[in-house]
Amino acid sequence: MERQQFWRLIMRNFRELKVWEKAHRLTLKVYHLTRTFPAQEQYGITSQIRRTAVSVPTNIAEGCGHSSDVEFARFLEIAFAAASELEYLALLSKDLELFDSTSHTQVSTEVEEVKRMLFSFIQRLRKE
Repeated sequence: MERQQFWRLIMRNFRELKVWEKAHRLTLKVYHLTRTFPAQEQYGITSQIRRTAVSVPTNIAEGCGHSSDVEFARFLEIAFAAASELEYLALLSKDLELFDSTSHTQVSTEVEEVKRMLFSFIQRLRKE
């Protein structure tokens, strides 16, 4: 491994990534919006949508801790898949009338933005 690549890997900090920041803010939004879900959904959709939302920034952060761009890209792909799952769970929440239209639109828009950013990042890592 060349010296420049070595230092880049050591210095990779997930907190400095805009995609992580957006995913983190999206997770906070999901937690906030799901506080109003019915108590009987605590172990159902509330738990599932929260776990899925957390998975996006968590996988970005975990990928930063790996030693190669290939491994990092793999964790970004996992984050992308979790974002797709979150997109569906937001739709399900709207259809079950747990999210109002405004909440659904906000979450969906932010998920789409995170997915675009992840896709671009993955493409860039694969070119290097």
